[in-house]
Parts: sequence; structure tokens; C-alpha cells
Amino acid sequence: MTEIHYLTLVVLLGFILDQMIGDPPNWPHPVVMIGKTIALLEGLLNHGPGRSRRIKGVLLTFLIVGGTYFLTWAIIYGVKTIHPILGFIISAYFVFTTLAGKSLLDAGQSVLKPLERGDLEEARVKLSWFVSRDTSNLSEKDIVRGTLETLAENFVDGILSPLFYAALGGAPLAMAFKAISTLDSMVGYRNEQYEDFGWFSARTDDWANYIPARLSVFFLLMAGWLQRLPVRRAYKIWQRDASGHPSPNGGNPESVVAGLLGVQLGGINIYHGRSHHRAEMGDVMHVSNFRDIVLCQKLVRSATWLSLLPALGLAYWVS
Repeated sequence: MTEIHYLTLVVLLGFILDQMIGDPPNWPHPVVMIGKTIALLEGLLNHGPGRSRRIKGVLLTFLIVGGTYFLTWAIIYGVKTIHPILGFIISAYFVFTTLAGKSLLDAGQSVLKPLERGDLEEARVKLSWFVSRDTSNLSEKDIVRGTLETLAENFVDGILSPLFYAALGGAPLAMAFKAISTLDSMVGYRNEQYEDFGWFSARTDDWANYIPARLSVFFLLMAGWLQRLPVRRAYKIWQRDASGHPSPNGGNPESVVAGLLGVQLGGINIYHGRSHHRAEMGDVMHVSNFRDIVLCQKLVRSATWLSLLPALGLAYWVS
């Protein structure tokens, strides 16, 4: 196996494993260890005045991201010294653990099934597993909206970004990205506890997803074109609405999905009993229903496979 082909095959095998088996609940997962380390260090560092917390938050980010990168590299290097094939397998396994293609579609399916039966209560419960908003009183339209937003935004966070970094720098860089993403999900909140401590983690997540989020526009539009959806309308809505999203990245995939499906995303969400308004994206061409989840799953699946060939090309080029 030549060095040029090594990274390409690592990315390919990691991608295929994710598509085939997703995220088995009983398998060892590096993100669990990353999360436990973040929780431990937060308990040690997240105290004191605001300026001190901000500095400690920067330190936490460098420790977790840098530590994840070098530990991944050291494990792969050590296993390679035993046998190169073992090094290849562990590299592909690390890449596999960073991808969430199958599990993302499974999440959408878990909400879709009760909606098809008309069981709104179960659909609300299933959606609550994946979003932080209050789902207890959501209508079918709002359950569908929350599911579409989750599928669109996590196409970047869970598929395109880790695939991009795996192709660019192999398993260590993909794992470093996963550490950034895990930090953001644990401490990147704007509340009293994390506003200062988590600001740098949140910013780092924004920077890390910046390029993949914009690449997602191309892949989703291509997927829409293959499904004969209104690509021109979606492009115009992306130009018009993406910047209104509170995240510098989330508006890109969400606005394109809204335009392709002819639905409106954004609006009122309830968090911890308080109402929050997020800028609307898209035009209401029809009332959202469970069939939109089916179409969105097809979009995400197609866009995921469309992104594979460029990722393999990037891996080949940087090798």
C-alpha cells in the first residue's frame, strides 16, 4: 500500500463503515472519552471572575483539541510499528467514529415513523433526543421543522466537516475536529455558566465548520438537482436568508433545504420555558408534513455520497 493511496483508502473505509453500521451503542467510542475529559477539566477550571474564565476556556480548548490530535497520532504510530495493516485499520476506525451519516438518517427516521402513524406524542419524545428546545407541545408542523433543521445542520457537523478534515489530515485531524465539536456541544452556550468559559470553544467550532458549511450549499444543490427539485429557487433563498441565522454556518444548509423543499424553517422555539425567535428561512409553499422528512433524508443521503469523491480526491492530493 503506497503512501499516496494510504490516506485515500483510510477515508474510504471509514466512510463505508459509517454508512454500513453507523454508531453501534456498545462499541468503544473516542468521543465518550473526550467528553469525560472535558467534564473533568471544566470542574477544575470553570470558576473565578469573567476574564479568568475566558483565559481558562482558551486553555481548555487547546488542551482538548491538541491532546486529542497528538494522542490519536501516537496511537496510530504505535500500532503501525506492530504492523502497517493494523495502523491502517485503527486509522480507518478513528475516521469512522467521527462520521455520523447513518446515525443522522436513523435519527430522522425515528421521528418519521411515529409521525406516519399520527403519534405526535412519541414523535415529540424522539425529537427531544436530538434538539435542546422544548418539544412537549409541538404541532406536527413544528416537529417536522425541528427534524429538518437537525438533518440540515448536522449534515455539516456530523458528515461534511469530519470527512473534510479526515481527507485533509487523516484520522488525527478528523479527531481534533470531533474534539472541537464536542467542546461546543458541552460548553459553547451563552448562559451564566458558560458565556465566558465556553466562548473560545464556540468560536473555534464556528471557524472549523466555516468552509464545510459553504461546501454544503453546493452538495445540497447538486442533490436537489438530481431529485429535480427547484435548485434556482433554493439558491436565491440561500443568498437571501442564510445570513439571518444566529450561527455563521447553520444558515447555509438550512436555507438551501428550506428552498429545495418549499418550506419555512426558523421561527419561535421554547428553551427552558422562555420563547426565542430565530429568523425565518425559506418561503411557505406548503404546510410542512412528514413527507418533507423523507425528501430531506434523500437530500442528505445524496449530498453525502456526492461529497465522497471530492474528499477522496483531496486525500489523494495531500498525500
